[in-house]
Amino acid sequence: MSLSSYTGNSSPLSVAVMLSASSPPFTSLLHPKACRFGQSKSNPKRLFSLRASSSLPNKLKAEYTPWLIVGLGNPGTKYYGTRHNIGFEMIDHIARTTDISMNTIQSKGLVGIGAVGEVPILLVKPQTYMNFSGESVGPLAAYYQIPLHHILMIYDDMGLLNGVLRLQPKGGHSHHNGLKNVTEHLNGCRSFPRLSIGIGNPPGSMDMKAFLLQKFSRSERKQIDAGMEQGVDAVKTLVEYGFNDTISRFNLGQKYKFHTV
Repeated sequence: MSLSSYTGNSSPLSVAVMLSASSPPFTSLLHPKACRFGQSKSNPKRLFSLRASSSLPNKLKAEYTPWLIVGLGNPGTKYYGTRHNIGFEMIDHIARTTDISMNTIQSKGLVGIGAVGEVPILLVKPQTYMNFSGESVGPLAAYYQIPLHHILMIYDDMGLLNGVLRLQPKGGHSHHNGLKNVTEHLNGCRSFPRLSIGIGNPPGSMDMKAFLLQKFSRSERKQIDAGMEQGVDAVKTLVEYGFNDTISRFNLGQKYKFHTV
């Protein structure tokens, strides 16, 4: 199934997010040769373009590089609200605050198209189960020719305290199988942004798998909900302005948010 329409209402301008074919071979400008992934010479290169119709002269068409924003998790009600599905929850939060409908299935992913400000975004929740998330992310990134530095992965992180977030421009897979599989499907490239959401460590001798598939306690849920609200704002800032001082302050605030003097 192909993506065909803009379903959001996030820009005050009268805009339309359109999928269009692009003939100039721009891929080599966006991806290092060692990090080209999933490309087929037989497929046309496809780009998002966002055109603002009310604020620009007719002859001027503003175009922006889109973002592919992916939350990692497992499909099905069985996993709803569990620690390992926090990536899915963050996508839902972003979708609600940007009026984006998650109503399309493509490349084994549940997809929604919209914009943050005037920047087009593609929200994705892979439906492959966590450990095979790359089977959705890789083909989508290649099909729409999204540059690596505009692929944002959102996932749970046991290395951070519950409710603490961290936004980075690149990194490793941190022993996270979903993130590892995505990296493999991006030809081993790690130079993509990631938003990790802390879920803490299993208490005592609790089995790690049981911990990941467990729902949050009431106090933990309060911390997670507050963190996700902050995370949505950080993601919007990243999409519109990139990794700037605001993101640095966000990371610093998150690092010390539970510290007391």
